[in-house]
Amino acid sequence: MRKLLKRTSLVGGVLLAFLSCSEFEDLNIDPVAASGDQVQIEYFINSSIGGAQMNPHIAERVFVLYWNRASRLFRPAGISTGSPDDGWSSDYYNDYISKWLRTINAGIKVADQQIDAGIAGEHTPNLKQVARIWRAYVMSEMADNFGSIPIDGFQGVNPEYSDVKTVYYYILDELKEATSAINLDVSSPGDALKKLDPAYEYDFAKWRDYGNSLRMRLAMRLSEVDPAKAQQEFESAVASGYIKDATGNFSVNENNGWDDFTGVNTRTWYSHEITASMNNLMIGLGGIASADQLLGDKLSHIKPANYMGIRYDKHFTTKTNDPSAGFFFDGLQNTIDPRAYALFTIPGDYTNPEYIGSNGEDTEGIIANIVKNGDKDVDQVVATLETKFTWNAYTGGNWVADGVKIKNELTGLQAGMPRMIKKFRNGTSKRIFFASWESYFLIAEAAVRGWTVPMDGQTAYEQGIADSFAYNGVSNQVSAYITSEDYSRVGTSVSWNHTTEPPVSVTMDYVDGYTGVAGTMQLKYPENTIYKNGAVKNDLLTKIITQKYIAQAPWLPLEMWNDQRRLGLPFFENPAVEIPFTNMPALTEGNYMTNSIQFFPQRLKYPSNFSNNIPNGYAQAVDKLGGPDSVFTPLWWAQQN
Repeated sequence: MRKLLKRTSLVGGVLLAFLSCSEFEDLNIDPVAASGDQVQIEYFINSSIGGAQMNPHIAERVFVLYWNRASRLFRPAGISTGSPDDGWSSDYYNDYISKWLRTINAGIKVADQQIDAGIAGEHTPNLKQVARIWRAYVMSEMADNFGSIPIDGFQGVNPEYSDVKTVYYYILDELKEATSAINLDVSSPGDALKKLDPAYEYDFAKWRDYGNSLRMRLAMRLSEVDPAKAQQEFESAVASGYIKDATGNFSVNENNGWDDFTGVNTRTWYSHEITASMNNLMIGLGGIASADQLLGDKLSHIKPANYMGIRYDKHFTTKTNDPSAGFFFDGLQNTIDPRAYALFTIPGDYTNPEYIGSNGEDTEGIIANIVKNGDKDVDQVVATLETKFTWNAYTGGNWVADGVKIKNELTGLQAGMPRMIKKFRNGTSKRIFFASWESYFLIAEAAVRGWTVPMDGQTAYEQGIADSFAYNGVSNQVSAYITSEDYSRVGTSVSWNHTTEPPVSVTMDYVDGYTGVAGTMQLKYPENTIYKNGAVKNDLLTKIITQKYIAQAPWLPLEMWNDQRRLGLPFFENPAVEIPFTNMPALTEGNYMTNSIQFFPQRLKYPSNFSNNIPNGYAQAVDKLGGPDSVFTPLWWAQQN
């Protein structure tokens, strides 16, 4: 470190203030051999973006087991039932996201000192603005997870914690200033500089558009709590340019190794099966027949319209407001959103090149009663169910009540459920941080709110759908899809001009699994009591957020969770509550047919070593939070009841 400081007297104080020697080693240069020319802002930007891409250690804990569960891209458990892991939160807060902020703050300080000394390169002023835009994203990620954070933190001084409103106002100001300060008249960066930007190769126009789009996203976050500020910031941002097509998407190449750029979904021990929340949104949505999407032997497994499946209500939980609860679906849905087959593979579809698994894997499971045979418990098999070419998704939670002796192998049979396709799991894709479809869904929502935007709501909504369909390779279905008035399993249709509410219930055919007798039942559409007291299922905002939610999969679970916290949309079923949850006592056998923010995680708790090591800082952070340091304390911008 002494050698480094001799060579870089200008920035040496910055490095000491922000980074330890070991942390500096993460900046893609050797700290012992570094020359003054090497200590440049672009190294700090590259390191911070790479860190936020998430190596497998932190991706597994935060992206998969926190965000995917909270957003219902993963079956709810852990954080989704009120039980975060303190070790994971500590890793994320102390060792990862704090480091990304320290690194980017150090880069900005380096740029400022070089500019003040008159030795900055041609691109340094723009790189500083890029760093400010990126810092705004990282700060928003931290605030959206934990709540109160220090605006002036991670700069080598003891910080003051700010409430979420103050943090958001600061971030929005930063984005406005940084995007306005980018100079598009500078020369094109050389290859050596371009390779240090994993997102845009320092195309400054794209960075400006991303900054504006990020400002749109964060402005909309305030829609329910501070609508005037939200409108002001959104209208200013959207008028300044935004991400309009796939060429402007903020995305970073993944790999399948073990470093910062390894794919977030590459750990093979997770099946990434479709969840009940996603499945209920997709069934029937858009009215596109499976027969028009599938080929070969799969066609014979498509079930008739209005078929519910086989009812095994003693072995498949019903203590949830999941409208599909209690049933095994012994085939493929008659109609389903085309992105379902693009995102998830059908069990047993071994000829699909995107299938993860192999012929010979276990696709059968039993449901059974557990009975005594002498002094041993044995399985009294009720049914052996084959899952090849079936389409099932199961809610999380507690499925078996105390004292009830049953077994259901289906809920843990990974090969028996639709699983995420291979290209999203093998490190060959790009992780998307912001895509054009989000721009258009944000504009559509703004139009519904009466804000001034560059196009009408329907045009923006349908463009967002079109961009999502293009990304998933199903554009051939989009024209029929956007005109559909068919309702999904939760009572929402696609067509912008169709806002008729669904009936209370619809007649469905089913088979009683215990007797084999066919019958009919009334499928009641669930009441999402967080949103408009459950009375509205098919208004424009519900349509927009439903489409946005599906489009964001699998890359943006934090945003999917954010929308659900902000609006209560889309509909999430409650975890099964056959046994009460120790850490989520608000959900009971008496209220599981209703929804409440107290049934869903609202934030991450601060790690315990924060309160132990910095008690004054912790007390300040919790005071600014506006409630206890609990998973169920809503953030300032979220639904409050």
